[in-house]
Order: sequence, then structure tokens, then C-alpha cells
Amino acid sequence: MTKQILHITNGSALTEYLRDLDFKDDILTWQEMLCEGPTIPKIDSDEFFEIRSHFLKEYYDIEVDEYELKKELSKLDNTDKYDEIHLWFEYDLFCHINLLGVLNLLHQREIKKPLYLICSGRVAGEKNLKGLGELTRSQLLDHYNKRVKLTDHDKELAITLWRTYCGKDHNILKPYIVKESSFKYMSNCLKAHLKRFPHQKSGLSVLEDNILRIVRDNDIKSKHHLLGYSLNYQGYYGYGDSQHSRLIEKLSIFFEEDETSLKLNRKGHEALLRQHNFANEVNNDLTYGGVNRLEFQFSVDQNKLVKTILHVN
Repeated sequence: MTKQILHITNGSALTEYLRDLDFKDDILTWQEMLCEGPTIPKIDSDEFFEIRSHFLKEYYDIEVDEYELKKELSKLDNTDKYDEIHLWFEYDLFCHINLLGVLNLLHQREIKKPLYLICSGRVAGEKNLKGLGELTRSQLLDHYNKRVKLTDHDKELAITLWRTYCGKDHNILKPYIVKESSFKYMSNCLKAHLKRFPHQKSGLSVLEDNILRIVRDNDIKSKHHLLGYSLNYQGYYGYGDSQHSRLIEKLSIFFEEDETSLKLNRKGHEALLRQHNFANEVNNDLTYGGVNRLEFQFSVDQNKLVKTILHVN
């Protein structure tokens, strides 16, 4: 007898790819970016929906389609008919925070089906990490055939990490960097997350610092040109176009731009030399889960987040 499977994908592009590969099972497409903006532990609630809708509208001018969202999530209303749930998420921070959210939603719905993870990243014979949508047909099917069954320990870890992410002290995430689990990229993602907070000397995150280095070290023609570079050289973050575009606009104080080129100004070079703390000036005031990023800075010396001292120059 054929197993009944519910697939949960990380976005509509992968859902379409699976359909092209003739996957006939039901698919729930997850359309969120929980790595940015406020979150609360209880995902399956009106409060969570209102918090997220407000954030996406205010920061990205995205109107959440409530009907479409609830229609998609309604696929979890009758999971008795499924034998297994397969989770399709990638190696990066964007996907891993969403994965934690999905696993916690399944827990809150008291859905106790066997869970399998299909996670892309390193591919034999390939130099760069790969997203699921970047895999060839045979590579994707190979990943699927090697899917990993999540253990009770994995599920408990996901619940703990989600609650911590929604909390006020993200240093609590640090011990989990060295925890063994089926999430083989979780360690990299947790490290990357902590370095999203402003550096104690420059006030820039690793990603912001990286964008300035791209401008310094390359012949960048425009902000659009810079967007392409920053998308391709972002490591474990997995941010999309809109997120990078917002970052680039925030960093405009460090650029000199004309019709044919984009270069660092004096302030940009000072930021890379870490001569001043520019966190307040950049004012990248995003909330990550339960914490506003400007309330903390990352100390390289202590390898942890420290409370921001107000009015740093």
C-alpha cells in the first residue's frame, strides 16, 4: 500500500519544481521569513498572525493574504490521513528559522506523524553550497532518497531553540552550537545569527560589513549591481532580494554614487577599519524573534552578545 505523505516546502518555487518532477502528494507551501521581525512562541494564534502581518507591512510593504495563508495552513487540519510529513528546507539561516517555526507549529497542533528532513547544502563534486531549487533533477531525487528521519531529540531541540529565539536572551543559543542533531547546518546558522547583531566596534553586522567589503574590493556600477554580488556572497544567511535591498539602502550613508559607479566614502572606510560605532546612524532597528538587534552588540573578545551602551559615538 502506498504511503500518504504531506510535503512542506520552503517556498512556491520548490513546490513547482516538485510538481514538475511528478510528486503527486499534497504539498503545503511555507511562505514566511521568520528570521526577521518579532515572533512569539505560539505560532498557531491570531496574535502571531497580527504581529507578523504588521511587521511585513511596515518593513517590506507586504500585504499578507489572510485567506491564502489560512487555506494553506488548513492542510494541517486533517493530518490523520498522512503516514509521514516530509520537510524541505535548505542549509541557511532563513530556512532554518522557518524550519524551527514549522516544527513548533506541528508540535502545537499535536501532530505526531513521523517527520523526515530533506536539507540541501554541500553536494558531492560541487564547490559551493546549493539550495534545493539549484539542484539538478537527479541531485534533488538523491537528496530525497537520503532524507533523514527526525528523532525525539531533534524535535525537542527545535522546540527549545524556537522558544529561545522568541525570548529576550539570545546568548542562551550559544551552547546549542555544539549540540549534535540531525540538523547538520544548525551550528553554522546559530553562529551566523549571533553575528547579525552590531559588531561592538563598528556597529555593523557581519552581513553589513561584507556588503561594504564587496564595494571596496570590486568595480560596482550601481546599487542593483551590488545587490547581485551581495546575494551571491552571503554565506549562511539565505536572504532574499528584498532583505538585501533594504540593507543596501540602510548602508547608503557609506556610499558615493554617480551614474556609472558606486564606491565607499570616507565614512565607509572608517566603518571597515572599525574606528567608530555606526549602529545608531545606520539604525537597522529590526527585531529578531524577541530581541531588538540595537539593544545588543556582538563582542568578538567575549564571543557573545553584550548589552548596548547607549549613545556610543
